[in-house]
Amino acid sequence: MKSAVWVGACAVALSLFTTTADAKGCLKGAAVGGIGGHVAGHHGLIGAAAGCAVGTHMANKKAKRDAAANAQATSQATQKPTPPAANPAPPAKP
Repeated sequence: MKSAVWVGACAVALSLFTTTADAKGCLKGAAVGGIGGHVAGHHGLIGAAAGCAVGTHMANKKAKRDAAANAQATSQATQKPTPPAANPAPPAKP
């Protein structure tokens, strides 16, 4: 009975400190890495962990690149077009 209470208390304590995971890229990378690790010598778990890390890194790079492109497109769309400059008078000859 004590062990069941202990396990329940630990589960509640751990659930209080968890946050949501951002799995963009991790699932795809883990799948590819797991298959590659398995083929390369039955190291599927190591490959999945490495694939998850690489997939997350690549997804973060893509998100930053997309955010920069969107910011640039937004700033270009909100800028007013400058009117063409009037033709200045030619310089006077001395």
